Amino acid sequence: MKILQINNEYKYGSTGKIVESLQKKAVENGFKCFIGYGRSNSNEENSFQIGSKLDLYLHGIGTRIFDKHGLYSKKATQKFLELIDKFNIDIFHLHNIHGYYLNYPLLFEYLKQKNKPVIWTLHDCWAFTGHCSHYEYIRCDKWQSECFSCPQKRRYPASLIVDNSKNNYNLKKKYFTSLKNLTIVTPSFWLANQIKKSFLKSYDIKVIYNGIDLEIFRYRESNFRKKYNIENKFIILGVASVWNDRKGFEYFIKLSNMIKKDEIIVLIGLNETQLKKLPKNVIGIKRTDNQIELSEIYSSANVFVNPTLEEVLGLTNLESLACGTPVITFDSGGSSECINEKTGLVVPKDDINSLYQAIQKIKKIGSQKFKKDCRSRVEKYFDKNKNFEEYLKLYREKGEI
Repeated sequence: MKILQINNEYKYGSTGKIVESLQKKAVENGFKCFIGYGRSNSNEENSFQIGSKLDLYLHGIGTRIFDKHGLYSKKATQKFLELIDKFNIDIFHLHNIHGYYLNYPLLFEYLKQKNKPVIWTLHDCWAFTGHCSHYEYIRCDKWQSECFSCPQKRRYPASLIVDNSKNNYNLKKKYFTSLKNLTIVTPSFWLANQIKKSFLKSYDIKVIYNGIDLEIFRYRESNFRKKYNIENKFIILGVASVWNDRKGFEYFIKLSNMIKKDEIIVLIGLNETQLKKLPKNVIGIKRTDNQIELSEIYSSANVFVNPTLEEVLGLTNLESLACGTPVITFDSGGSSECINEKTGLVVPKDDINSLYQAIQKIKKIGSQKFKKDCRSRVEKYFDKNKNFEEYLKLYREKGEI
């Protein structure tokens, strides 16, 4: 059986790594796999870039001016479709088709013509809005009827001039509901429930959680505490690839004014500007791609805090749990699905006092009492190898139709 995955990234970034890992798992199980991507750091056999850097650049310019994301890259998309046509693909597996590299009307016209099974894993909300990839932060629900006058026009995929959100919404609705054999997969029940309120609600929706590598993310001894001279401190950890208002950076600054002398905040993923403005009781560390190092830091912490204001699931939550460290998160998106009462606490979104009280509760109980249950929960629900098996099962089911 021949599978084609399409994503904006391959081999790097959160979704790019998911695509790569799923490809390896499928090949190990006898599937023939192809990849179409917008950006990658690899030129492996059976993987094909859609367009060039110039195409990406021109698509970006068009989006910035006219707010027509996904409506450029016509020649690049046509060339790619002609290329893959000769492989006689059995199942098309879409991921992020946004990202300045693909023309979605051409893609969906092709898929409709081929009438083969299509699986679409939605990693965000872009597929059913007129512009944005996330809307929870601003509490917008226009997408449930029809988008217009987008309040996030300058957010990704940013348009600096034109607001084309109404036309975008109707074009997406036209093309994305044109397929007969489409299964939508989401990494959280939260996102699945959002889709049930959208124009995609008539399709089958299946939840397959994102998983992590439990060989990498596990409890590890290290000299992290000694290195930063915090051996006797209660460590409150935060991790993000980019810290901004939506990831909750400001809440850690507020917490720094509330925590006790025997407590310290450690933030991973800060930029130079943020590092220079940190209070004395906050240790800032730049982003690291060294996952072993990251697992050592998770293991050294007493509690992981994720004050995110919009989240489809929350891989950092899972990484922390895998290392035995309990999680506190805002009740935002699918983030609360990562934990239960034995592995952490969920607090109301934007409630700094409840956040602080939750930290004190974990401290009083003792982090060690959560350790075994944290690891067990991840092994049960968020092992990437087990969850990829769900995709292979879906491939086999759809391939028999």
